[in-house]
Amino acid sequence: MEEERRWEDMDTDCLVNIFRRLGLEDLTLAVPFVCRSWYRASLDPTCWRVLKFRGLDFMPWSNLSKEFSNRYGLPGRFSFSGFLKFCVARSHGESIEVELPLLFGATLNDLTYISLECPKLKKAVLPNLQTEDEPHLPEIIGRWHELEQLEMECKPSSFQELVDQLRQNCTKLISLKLYGSFKNDDVSATVSKLPKLKRLCLSKSYLPKDKLLAILTGCKCLHELIVKDCVGFEVDEEVSKRVLSAGIKIFEHEGSKLVDEFGYETDECDPLYVHAI
Repeated sequence: MEEERRWEDMDTDCLVNIFRRLGLEDLTLAVPFVCRSWYRASLDPTCWRVLKFRGLDFMPWSNLSKEFSNRYGLPGRFSFSGFLKFCVARSHGESIEVELPLLFGATLNDLTYISLECPKLKKAVLPNLQTEDEPHLPEIIGRWHELEQLEMECKPSSFQELVDQLRQNCTKLISLKLYGSFKNDDVSATVSKLPKLKRLCLSKSYLPKDKLLAILTGCKCLHELIVKDCVGFEVDEEVSKRVLSAGIKIFEHEGSKLVDEFGYETDECDPLYVHAI
């Protein structure tokens, strides 16, 4: 009778093919400690091409924090920055996707590190930065020349400069997601400088009807427009006709209204307030 094959005897390529589908918690806390062959396979950079930090618990009392500190013998306190650098180092510059946590997450230094060590990123999901750090975002994001998808939280104060960088250095960008108060200059820059956009998500933004119509008219390649829970417009016959003539395949606008429940119809409200409603 043929001896049953053990998991640790599997071909390295097969192990890598399995491990690259796992999350970061399994890749750091479980797989490397099963046996030597699994450890060696887990070092393959393709296992670390997708770095999804969002959804992990980085609080000091979390299982991830305690187990990582114990297994790797950390001399000091566990930190997100340390965990980030550990994972990025394992990728050897091959990462194509990064999702950063919303809370207790990335600092300006972390983003700068990622921009230098992960030059092949195709998708970046970023948290809010401190207001004083936002002017650095255009330079950081502009280093990702392969970037196709960019997701942010609140529209940064440096949005105009960011769009310039995206136009010059991120020519493959086709998907953009963020929220905020969109004025004439913001819409004009998006339409004129990001002509290849196929997907645009501005949900929970302040977006007046004329700005929405300008996007529908100016973004010639747009296939998908998501503007749910916005303030500033309601979908009427004019908007519906413009969506149809623009060739938009997916148009989601549920929850959007001309004014909020307090009667405001102004772009002077704080973007975080817009997001909250």
